[in-house]
Amino acid sequence: MNKKQNRKHKTKKPPVQESVEVITTHINADFDALASLIAASKLYPGASLVFPGSQEKNLRNFFLHSTSYLFNFSKMKKIEFDRIKRLILVDTRQKNRIGKFAELVDRDDVEIHIYDHHTDSEDDIAGDMEIIRKTGSTTALLTSLIKEKNISISPDEATVMCLGIHEDTGSFTFSSTTVEDYEAAAWLTEQGANHNIIADMLTRELTTEQVWLLNDLTQSATKRVINGVEVVFAKVIRDEYVGDFAVLVHKFMEMENLNLVFALAQMESRIYLVARSRIKDVNVAEIAFALGGGGHPQAASATIKNRTLIQVERSLQALLRSRIDLKKRAMDMMSSPVIHISPGESVKKAADMMTRYNINVLLVLDGADVLKGYITRQVVEKAVFFGLEDIKVKEYMNIEFSAIGPDASLQEVQELVIRNKLRILPVLDNGKVLGVITRTDLLNILVGDPLIPEFLYDSIDTSQFMRKKNMSALLKERLPRKIISVLKDIGHVADMLGYNAFLVGGLVRDVFLKHENLDVDIVIEGDGIEFAHEFAEHYGARVRSHRKFGTAVLIFPDGFKVDVATARVEYYEFPGAPPNVETSSLKLDLYRRDFTINTLAIKLNKRLYGTLIDYFGGQRDIKEKVLRVLHNLSFVEDPTRVLRAIRFEQRFGFKIGKLTLALIKNAVKINCFKELSGRRLFLELKLILREPDPIKAIERMDELDLLQFVFPEVQLTKGVKGLLEEIRKVIVWYNLLYLEEFFEPWKVYWHGLTSFLDKKTLSAMADRMGMVQLENRKMISQMISSNDLLDILYKFDGDNYHLYTLLHPYDTETLLYLMAKTGSEKVRRLISSYFTNLKGTEIQLRGKDLLKMGFSPGPFFKEIFDRLLEARLNDLVKTKEDEVRFVEKAFEH
Repeated sequence: MNKKQNRKHKTKKPPVQESVEVITTHINADFDALASLIAASKLYPGASLVFPGSQEKNLRNFFLHSTSYLFNFSKMKKIEFDRIKRLILVDTRQKNRIGKFAELVDRDDVEIHIYDHHTDSEDDIAGDMEIIRKTGSTTALLTSLIKEKNISISPDEATVMCLGIHEDTGSFTFSSTTVEDYEAAAWLTEQGANHNIIADMLTRELTTEQVWLLNDLTQSATKRVINGVEVVFAKVIRDEYVGDFAVLVHKFMEMENLNLVFALAQMESRIYLVARSRIKDVNVAEIAFALGGGGHPQAASATIKNRTLIQVERSLQALLRSRIDLKKRAMDMMSSPVIHISPGESVKKAADMMTRYNINVLLVLDGADVLKGYITRQVVEKAVFFGLEDIKVKEYMNIEFSAIGPDASLQEVQELVIRNKLRILPVLDNGKVLGVITRTDLLNILVGDPLIPEFLYDSIDTSQFMRKKNMSALLKERLPRKIISVLKDIGHVADMLGYNAFLVGGLVRDVFLKHENLDVDIVIEGDGIEFAHEFAEHYGARVRSHRKFGTAVLIFPDGFKVDVATARVEYYEFPGAPPNVETSSLKLDLYRRDFTINTLAIKLNKRLYGTLIDYFGGQRDIKEKVLRVLHNLSFVEDPTRVLRAIRFEQRFGFKIGKLTLALIKNAVKINCFKELSGRRLFLELKLILREPDPIKAIERMDELDLLQFVFPEVQLTKGVKGLLEEIRKVIVWYNLLYLEEFFEPWKVYWHGLTSFLDKKTLSAMADRMGMVQLENRKMISQMISSNDLLDILYKFDGDNYHLYTLLHPYDTETLLYLMAKTGSEKVRRLISSYFTNLKGTEIQLRGKDLLKMGFSPGPFFKEIFDRLLEARLNDLVKTKEDEVRFVEKAFEH
């Protein structure tokens, strides 16, 4: 085929006396390129063989050790470009892949011959003579020509040519392999091709560096679905160049039986891309070409300079999104017509409709067919179980939902459904519901595959729906060495028993948030109590177990504790009731928890140590700083979660999600707290008051009308709010004194919150809250008498000793409350003086000293000590000698 007339206008060069023919191929030449050069030399016996640039390392080694003495290869620098009259290109026709020889393309006096099997690209050179066929290798194409012309070849030449066919067809396993490749290989075998040499080259052992590189490829591999096609990405970084990267990627693809893989390697100052595809509609050569490389639809590569790995990754993903398109739209995927219910209908009717139509999700549309939300079978069944079947659907429907237009692409649908774990995705056109796309609809489109996990390697015993990453480095960075050692020991014992062990709860959450938390909670898929006893036997801990709940506490010799629980599921017989417990899996155990941010788990078994498991989007919600419950009846099951939501919201600076907030308001509306024990309510309120600054949480409780459940008379009036602010200031002041005495700030806030209650109401509230412990009763008693104490302090005119005896019976917390409450500077000074000067004052004389002074033991000693304390508080004595003299003078005998 002659395309001379289609070539660009060329610059004229002066004629030379001797013409030169050059056979060349593409940069980063592989075995097919080498074999094609040798085959072409049989068709052009007078031509020089020249590589345009670098070759793959395995080819360089083979060339140095096996072929340098057989073939007449010339170095680029020895070629006189002005004398070249014919350029023969093999295994490529892309201008950007032939290096310096690209300068010859626009010369009018250079004839170009092309032998290639690659598909067309925008950068293709138009040759004066072209033979382009869709074979698995260019060598097979050239071998056919040699055979037709009856040109003889040596066994060494046949071996190299056959090796080229093997490499480019994956030893005849690639889908691009044709009959011509088989026939060419058969003929080359007849010419003496040595298959022992070919086998040695194809199955050579990997070096240590290559083994590590292959391992890193597998560990870094992640899956993404792009426009309905599952793509595997892998990347590695090395300071030094490691050869045969393409071979390693091919091994990786074979090991994992992958259909489409893109591997990136940053080595030295370059990024290397190797792509492999078994999917007919995905041409990896187009992708590689866009990044400056090339290849076949099934196998391609590129070498990229002056860009970072992150930049190449982004470019690669953008290219894939634009080049992979299965042409499916939302309107092609949706189910229609839509079965729906109105917001005012009862939960019972929703249950009946779900049973009748055998569906798990109902859209909720109002009278104008406007979408208001949706309700799931799980929520409906729980509501019916709790006797709430007459409640309207609008009270428990999900009001946070995603929707999509009819022309939305498969990629958009997939990203919404998988990223947000949607059960159902409505398709809207100008606000009108046209249909719905369910998770099942999407999975059917994706060839029946389950939701694609973010990481390629899942634990053999955990759900394929989870998202995973390795946290071992982060744990090591943020946890004390002792805890890391304990976690690894836990994994070791779990392996011994054949159990799975997981670190769960607030500690995992706080590792992400960089908050200090040393409360270790472990979940065992197996018998948690058996595990605890086995661990204790090996590591010298004690066990305290609770068979009913399948839990245990490991107590170490230094007092450090680890909570161990059997993976369990809980159900509630009525709202606010204590849970009944049954053994379950990790996923169900995590599903019973309060908020998504507390559902993260880290595997501790040795093989997958540090693997983070996120079934419910906890990482996303931590990143977005949002609190979300796991299901719509969460607050009905356990109303104390409402107070926990407020506590976490204020502690972490999060916001309560829109749906979760609506569910809190509904829980208040239907009074889910009526069956809740006062003791549980008190414990949650106590945790709120223990926060560093609980005032915002109290304000939030008031905003949501929750204080009524503490006690109906408790209100956040302007006066109470002002008092709480004063308490905060007083606590700050007291902390700045750096006194070594322990105190509990929550009690001060408790006094402030209940400060306007009369004695009778305060006592009734204490009974309701189950405040029966001596400590709590003392707190209530002091609160009741605090007003009398204030009156005395207003009128106080005594010395230090009398101030001491007046205040000493009261707890620090009660006195700090009085400092905040009083508007009298005098009272504040008196209490301040007590804390800074009087409290903790002790005399130095002891009973044995009095005996030496000749006093007889008895009640008289107390009188002496009281008089000594008075003298010391009033600065009458300062040293032990002063005390001796004082006693001798005051108690002459």
